[in-house]
Amino acid sequence: MAAIPTDPCNIVIFGGSGDLSKRKLVPALFELHREKQLPEGTTIVGYARTGESDETYREEMKAAVLEFARSKPVSDEDWKSFATRLYFFRGDLYQVKDFAALKTRCEEIEKERKLTGNRLFYLAIPPSGIGAVVKNLGEAGLVYPIDGGPWSRVIVEKPFGKNLETAKALNDELSTVFRERQIFRIDHYLGKETTQNILVFRLGNGLFEPLWNRRYVDHVQITVAESIGVEGRGRFYEEAGIFRDIIQNHVLQLLCLVAMEPPVAFDPNAVRDEKVKVLRSIKPQTAEEILRDTVRGQYAPGAVDGKPVVGYRQEANVHPMSLRETYAAWKVYVENWRWAGTPFYLRAGKRMPKRVTEIAITFRTPPIALFRKAGVLRQESNVLVLRIQPDEGIALHFGAKEPGPTMKIDPVSMDFHYSRFFGGSTPEAYERLLMDAIHGDSTLFARRDEVEAAWEHCTPILDAWRDNPPLDHPNYEAGTWGPEAAVALLARDGRRWRRP
Repeated sequence: MAAIPTDPCNIVIFGGSGDLSKRKLVPALFELHREKQLPEGTTIVGYARTGESDETYREEMKAAVLEFARSKPVSDEDWKSFATRLYFFRGDLYQVKDFAALKTRCEEIEKERKLTGNRLFYLAIPPSGIGAVVKNLGEAGLVYPIDGGPWSRVIVEKPFGKNLETAKALNDELSTVFRERQIFRIDHYLGKETTQNILVFRLGNGLFEPLWNRRYVDHVQITVAESIGVEGRGRFYEEAGIFRDIIQNHVLQLLCLVAMEPPVAFDPNAVRDEKVKVLRSIKPQTAEEILRDTVRGQYAPGAVDGKPVVGYRQEANVHPMSLRETYAAWKVYVENWRWAGTPFYLRAGKRMPKRVTEIAITFRTPPIALFRKAGVLRQESNVLVLRIQPDEGIALHFGAKEPGPTMKIDPVSMDFHYSRFFGGSTPEAYERLLMDAIHGDSTLFARRDEVEAAWEHCTPILDAWRDNPPLDHPNYEAGTWGPEAAVALLARDGRRWRRP
């Protein structure tokens, strides 16, 4: 695949030795280098509190690439050519003098590599450090004005705040130094190929586009299930919980892509304008409605893949009587002309039976009077399933007559798998998103009003949960599909959750 022409830049990763850098960022940049997507001359500076030199940093990142690179094996030739792009800088996030020294080091590298001065800052750090880093970048003169000359951009990892108030404060901190079009709020779900294909599938196919509305769709289910627990992130989960970690960002982004109107063009503002409209169309809920239409859960000891696992309260850095949720379900209505009256059921959970992210569009069933005299008393709904991960693809479930003298309708499926059709391994989300940021394309990144519109609905839920603590935690065994209350949430409407 040929690279899209673009100017090289200097990528500075704050948290350059952290888990995200090792598992995702540096391996993604290595893959882009190996596939000749990364602009010639582009460099990467890892900014961290601990470390010795460029050489020791390269050795540290080599171990990460060997373990986490998408394509195996990693050849010595590919690694050696990539390693020449890597540099290390030891500094503190809170010391402006270190940022002044970073500026000097960046200018030296840019002169050595004959770069024009373009800079991409990646904040792979906890939210608590973002304000200090942004302020210090501005005070040290590392950020260029937006008009003319070299460009400066910043990528911010989620979570974007803990509620509406803190999200606004974080956005205010960013805007003191960067303009909105310089800010790239990353949600790696939007970089997944299947997620991007949602718009192509629903808007580019005459077979489905006319059916994508309340007249034909009975309901929509969006599931983000993980078989793992908190994986050493107990301290983070005690603060966040799964609603902040998954529902507020990943799941609502998927909801927007399913529910949005066709944009006037596939450009950043046109796409994000339509997503904001969806968020602003979500029906507000009172505290009573929130308690009725949401479910919280926490996993107890159980078994996943036949292996016993501990409960959430037994995880490291978790309070033994914690009430933090590891499962959440939410019934949502989008009150616009396309979707009014059609419920969207959202759920996310840890320690589920399997890892799966999918969107299931369940269509209304036609009258079965035609078949009743032949003994057909019930007909399964047609379901269109968009699989986001891990087995990316699209499946359509419909009814067909079973061969034989009697009228018996059985469910059958047509199934499309990306890997089987296109071959090879699918690029990681971070590969696409990093290149988009280098190109300056913010289509797949969240805009300020989008983030705040999501929090306008999520903050009241968190407030209602805080004021009404659960009495039944833990309330589902690890290795099951969640608490009984989640089953009842759909059963009240005469529906049931899909079992992926």
